[in-house]
Amino acid sequence: MSLTILQTIGAGLALSIVLAGCAQMTEEEKNADLGPINVIDATGLNDIMLNLADPAEAVAFFRASLAAEPERVDLKKGYAQALVQNGQYAEAALVYEMLIEDGQADSNDRLKYADALVRNGAWDEARVQLNAIPPTVETFDRYFLEALVADHNSEWEKSDNFYDIARGLTTRPAQVLNNWGISKLERMQYSAAEKLFKQAISADSKMFTAKNNLVITLGKQGIYRLPVIPMNDKERAILLYNLAREAIKNGDTDVARGLLADAIDIHPQHFAPAVSLLASL
Repeated sequence: MSLTILQTIGAGLALSIVLAGCAQMTEEEKNADLGPINVIDATGLNDIMLNLADPAEAVAFFRASLAAEPERVDLKKGYAQALVQNGQYAEAALVYEMLIEDGQADSNDRLKYADALVRNGAWDEARVQLNAIPPTVETFDRYFLEALVADHNSEWEKSDNFYDIARGLTTRPAQVLNNWGISKLERMQYSAAEKLFKQAISADSKMFTAKNNLVITLGKQGIYRLPVIPMNDKERAILLYNLAREAIKNGDTDVARGLLADAIDIHPQHFAPAVSLLASL
């Protein structure tokens, strides 16, 4: 943040204290003296836009704000974060890159940059950014990203270590456990994968991704029954369908027919993909 803006904000805060003792001044006069920059900073509008607004609206807000005040570092960082939330990972990466080149980024920004790079499939670049972060930065985001990058490079011992650390740094470990399970599944360590997916479901019973991954793990082993986990009828139909697909891959077409028939019967509106796949068999 530039010295000019810091001085403006400081003046605004001091002005607010003085105004608090002037009973004769109207609210309109107070707001007029604060100015637009001070009002934004005083109300935390940047955070509000990032946490509450529609992602596309947040992108538009920060873009317009930067057009008016292009030197504000907080707006640049907010813009990059809004781009990530809106799924514009390549654009976000460019903003973070410029922040780093201008010497305006800290370790947290590098983490967010690495996250945007991972989401955009730029794994080598993400590793470079993670390596540039001091080892004293021991946060959940750091270790989770480290685990993902290690997974991509098939550095299994490292990924296990990073996933384990990340799990201990969050009160909501379902995502970590699910990704760790996928890592084990990639290595064909089916028992370990099953255990991690079940732990993920236990941590978040609504996490359908973990349920689906668990069923696929069972199917790859030729186990064609649904596990005892929380699921509604729609989820059950989809899981039976995906289990049938694994049976087909294994050459067990008769089993697949039965699973697809069950999926069609269970789903209240008939599961269209299951109908099509059953017809093809």
